[in-house]
Amino acid sequence: MFRKQKQKLLLLSLFLIGTFGLSAQEPMQLSLQEALQIAQEKNTNVLNSKLDLEIAQKKIKETIAMGLPHVDLKSAYQFLPKVPTISFGMPSDDPNAAPAEPIELGVKHNLTTDITASQLIFNGAYIVGVQASKVYYNLSLQNDEKTRLDVNETVTNTYQMIQLSEESLKILKQNLENVMKTKYEISEMFNQGFMEKTDVDQLEVTANILRNSINQVESNLDMSYRLLKIQLGMEETTPVTLSDSTDSYELLMLESNQLVQEQFVLENNVDYKLVLTSKELAELNVKVEKSNYLPVINGFYNRTQKLNTPAFDFTPKDLFGVNLSLPIFHSGQRKWLIEQKKLELEKTENTRRFVSSSLVMQANQLKNDVDIKAEKYKNQKLSKELSEEIYLRTLEKYRQGMSTSLDLMNSQNQFLTNLTNYYQFMFELQGAITKLEKLYNINQISN
Repeated sequence: MFRKQKQKLLLLSLFLIGTFGLSAQEPMQLSLQEALQIAQEKNTNVLNSKLDLEIAQKKIKETIAMGLPHVDLKSAYQFLPKVPTISFGMPSDDPNAAPAEPIELGVKHNLTTDITASQLIFNGAYIVGVQASKVYYNLSLQNDEKTRLDVNETVTNTYQMIQLSEESLKILKQNLENVMKTKYEISEMFNQGFMEKTDVDQLEVTANILRNSINQVESNLDMSYRLLKIQLGMEETTPVTLSDSTDSYELLMLESNQLVQEQFVLENNVDYKLVLTSKELAELNVKVEKSNYLPVINGFYNRTQKLNTPAFDFTPKDLFGVNLSLPIFHSGQRKWLIEQKKLELEKTENTRRFVSSSLVMQANQLKNDVDIKAEKYKNQKLSKELSEEIYLRTLEKYRQGMSTSLDLMNSQNQFLTNLTNYYQFMFELQGAITKLEKLYNINQISN
């Protein structure tokens, strides 16, 4: 009885383990939005960008801490092999008088401890430095934003490439199935003497061409999935499938038409933001050099404690003071440094104007690119539909003996070429839309 219960428990455990193992191998279904969200959390470049932000935050705290109270402790051990002495005895005429006792001016062994507290009272460079650290943090924020935009673009392109490849694979397999069905029918007719061997061979050649195309697309799909997992920061062994279907023709055309109507706002572009921040840093560099003409004032308190104190010790235990450092004359060195920083600032202004005009021109170019690719996609859709109709009519005529195998091969090649171009133009249009959205900084996922 006990043995049977053990066997049942063992079988139940094996069943549960097997069920768990099967469920663990189920592929993760990802929509484009889910893929983008995962990339914003796990992509290597995004993770490093987050660390840069933390470094910038700590840089601000480090800079502020430079102006807060500082306390330093110093300790020193001293050993005097021969302690110096001094005698205040006066010469005496009495030869029996005892000599004056010498007084030691130190101790043989001593341990001295100094503790000093200091506080920055005024430093122009420190004030500007705190401002610069905050601007540096803004620069890190903008670099993080640019990194996220770049990641969104690459993930979107890879996702859409996989979608189109899978769609192409379905159509190629369907075509192969049609060809194999036709080949079977023609082979039966050949066996009955109604068709020539050339017709059967020609269909086999066509089938081999389709098989090679299928193998190539499957290989490309495998590499694309691997690339997507790398971009999402996922393990290579994690099975993944896409849940979004390919955008319909109507939806893609509507999206492209709406996007080209959008107005380009220069201030929303991340590259322009970076240029403005670089200019702000250049202005602060000029202020830093000018602040070097100002005095630096520090207050301090010092306490000295000795383990052994000599008889005569004039060192004060407590000391308060203020240090003042005032630059007076450096042969014009600071002046020329300021002039250099002013020229650097002028360069950033030139860069700002150049980037501004370049981005406006780029926006117009990308709008035109979307328009052109949308028109090509529209025309190619019609060509694909026409070539498919021609191929299906030719295939039916071929089955009825009204068309040659050469006609069938030419119509099929024409259809496959137009089908390939159709998906290529769709991918190019989607890529142009993604670039324009990135330039506009719209429809982006941020963390």
